[in-house]
Amino acid sequence: MKAKTVRRMTGVLLTAVMALSMLAGCGSSSGAAGSSATEDKKVLKVGMECAYAPFNWTQETEEVANGEKAVPIYGTDFYAYGYDVMVAQKLADEMGMELEIHKVEWDSIGLSLDSGVYDCIIAGMGKTAEREQSYAFTEPYYYRDNCITVKKGSEYENITGLSQLADKGVKVTTQSGTGWVPLLDQIEGAEQIGNYATTAECFMSISNGVADVAVIDLPTAKSAAMTNDDLVVISLDSSDTFANDQEMTNVCIATRKDDTEFRDQIQAAMDAIGWNDKAAMDELMDEAIKLQPSAN
Repeated sequence: MKAKTVRRMTGVLLTAVMALSMLAGCGSSSGAAGSSATEDKKVLKVGMECAYAPFNWTQETEEVANGEKAVPIYGTDFYAYGYDVMVAQKLADEMGMELEIHKVEWDSIGLSLDSGVYDCIIAGMGKTAEREQSYAFTEPYYYRDNCITVKKGSEYENITGLSQLADKGVKVTTQSGTGWVPLLDQIEGAEQIGNYATTAECFMSISNGVADVAVIDLPTAKSAAMTNDDLVVISLDSSDTFANDQEMTNVCIATRKDDTEFRDQIQAAMDAIGWNDKAAMDELMDEAIKLQPSAN
């Protein structure tokens, strides 16, 4: 009896050891997979200015007029919303990730991406040939038109074409570090007074008479004109406008140059939600323009 009892206990112990070994093996495998596949990518870390309405802006509370919630800005007590945030949230939901917004100055937005502060830029960034040397881009998540902004009551208020500005010595400006900068050279005889770090400063220069013409995109100009009666937004005639301005038309999501795998994951999410329909993009942008805090 004693021998049988010992053998029985030994069998139970061996069974228990084998079960524990199998559990340990499963835990190790799961942990390794989580570390490489999900742990690093469970948060969608996005960099943007949070100062470029209607694409993105900063607000003090999470409340939004459409009933949605603004997203906390990492490391601050403020919140971000706008077209870029709305698209980023759609993609995060599709990818099963939490959205984390990082506020960054435009001039250093690429440096912070390269240093790993965040993993992608969703900030109204145009895909240019120059930028493609440094970043990997998705397909466009928005198509925008370019325009010019002038002061109400000025001699330029009713122009319809670029040629009407030629050789008049107009003072021109735009946002520094953007694809609009080269377009200024196409205004013959213009005086380039220097560019600004933000579009808000560009529009202010029009209001106070420092500049006569600001070259910016149409949604941003329309957004500014809603709260600044000094501004007139002009869409130039297609036969008399800037040449080679298509680069700033395609607004894309950027990842680090060598992180094409993550770029492709984002693109797959865009494809899954059908985010290639210009009509849907324009509809969401119109909503963003109406939702900016200063418009409510």
